[in-house]
Amino acid sequence: MSKKQNIVTFSSSDELISLAVHLDTHTETVWLSLNQIAELFGRDKSVISRHLKRIFETEELDKNSAVAFFATTATDGKTYNIEHFNLDAILSVGYRVNSKRGIEFRRWASHLLKDYLIKGYTVNNQRLLTVGLDEISRCLDILTQTLLSHGHVDDIGGAALEIIHSYAKSWLLLNAFDEDRLPYLQKHQNSEDHFSFEFCLKSIHQLKENLIQQKEASSLFGNRREHGLDQILGGIHQTFDGQLLYPSVYERAAHLFYFTLKDHPFVDGNKRIGSFLLLLYLAAYGLSMSHISQESLVALALLVARSDPGDKDIMIKLILNLITKDET
Repeated sequence: MSKKQNIVTFSSSDELISLAVHLDTHTETVWLSLNQIAELFGRDKSVISRHLKRIFETEELDKNSAVAFFATTATDGKTYNIEHFNLDAILSVGYRVNSKRGIEFRRWASHLLKDYLIKGYTVNNQRLLTVGLDEISRCLDILTQTLLSHGHVDDIGGAALEIIHSYAKSWLLLNAFDEDRLPYLQKHQNSEDHFSFEFCLKSIHQLKENLIQQKEASSLFGNRREHGLDQILGGIHQTFDGQLLYPSVYERAAHLFYFTLKDHPFVDGNKRIGSFLLLLYLAAYGLSMSHISQESLVALALLVARSDPGDKDIMIKLILNLITKDET
């Protein structure tokens, strides 16, 4: 993937480093090369490389989205395509090396992107409408593929249509389905941990026993694949600079649901367990999901399971739209 160059300069407060940073105004992120990340965090290049390799191997980030190549002129006068990594990858490395300078860079990048967004939206508010309509169009594509592949034209298919319709209606009312303007971010922000790994395993075991008794599951149901589940729970509860990356209970529940379906942490039953964990997580924080029908959950699980990894943000918005319907 190649990117248009738009260079801005980051200088550390101690004035020891200055980096030429690629600002990507299209995807709203910044990019650094491997050498620049090593310089930023004060670590050897091989250390940074190992962290990045692990991040992509565990699918914490999608490498196709997190990596780009920029034409760079070297000291020999020749131009080379150099691998660069986006802000998500930079911050993921930053969590692992625990660098104070990394925190400074995060704040600088966040301010830079926020400033760009404010100016960009003021100059061209039509861009928001275009983005939203593109997302709705993509949702409809995913819906069509899902219904055709599964042959669902019954109540579940109707529920899937209702989810898309609700998403489209909410987006148009807000005129921008961006996180800064969604009510759920201001509500139910809770840093207390009411959902332990042990509680999760015990609940899944009880679910398995009930399903086996009803002859709706086999002994393979709920059997874990290595450390997939604890990695998912650790991911949704991870912090940076002492703050939860997902401060809202709804956000954490949505990501728990999504990653359970997409990462397949269980040998069998990922869709049913993912749906169960979504409701269980919200219930642990006292949030009732009585407005969510069984058909809606099944339809949502099918949409998420069928979706492309590149549509993750759209799927998260669909999940949030459904589980926060009673509050928007």
